[in-house]
Amino acid sequence: MSTFVIGDIHGGLKGLLEVVQKVNFQKTDTIIFLGDYVDGWSESVAVIDYLITLNKTQNCIFLRGNHDDLLLNYLKNNKYSDEWLNHGGKSTLEAYKNATTETITNHIYFLESLFPYFVDKDNRLFIHAGFTNLKGVTYEYFKPLYYWDRTLWECAIALDPLMSIDDERYPKRLKLYHEIFIGHTPVSLIGKTTPYNVANVWNIDTGAAFKGPITILNVETKSFWQSQPLHMLYPSEKGRN
Repeated sequence: MSTFVIGDIHGGLKGLLEVVQKVNFQKTDTIIFLGDYVDGWSESVAVIDYLITLNKTQNCIFLRGNHDDLLLNYLKNNKYSDEWLNHGGKSTLEAYKNATTETITNHIYFLESLFPYFVDKDNRLFIHAGFTNLKGVTYEYFKPLYYWDRTLWECAIALDPLMSIDDERYPKRLKLYHEIFIGHTPVSLIGKTTPYNVANVWNIDTGAAFKGPITILNVETKSFWQSQPLHMLYPSEKGRN
């Protein structure tokens, strides 16, 4: 039994299918999706359809991303902001114009069922963005930080790599879990194209919304697989570029 984690997808079904085919998943494996299934490329509806189907044959854990939460608000309340449209929501809005009432109902159910985070038996935390409470995720006061926070990642990449974990200045948040797996903030912002590890934090968002690939990482071995950069799979689209 192995555990795999998948980073941000952002409507890129072609990339998701490509990278999934590279991994020889076993029925006993667990696949953890870090969220942001939508917004960017044109196939947000098809991505969620695929995930719903995959969950019938594979043990999957689906986490909530900020873009998934924005979509849920639109599907339930028919409300959205220009901010959402300007950050990938326009393609999602267009995709749902052709969705049936049944599809929308199923997608609302899926989006409402997403987990805010997951902690496994080995004290590994999986979360879309981060958390701020020094006691851990269960103590977080403002729950949307699970899928909006960037301070955890900023804290990790700013950390002096020579600082001992026993140093009184060492960030308390980075002592709470054996490992932390996140998405949300593309590693391309620091010039990376593959999963990036700092301290005990692994960032799996390899920029699929822009000009990066979708990535799958084996949690135990740290082997990883990637799709082609998504702008190459959708040459007539802009994504979030």
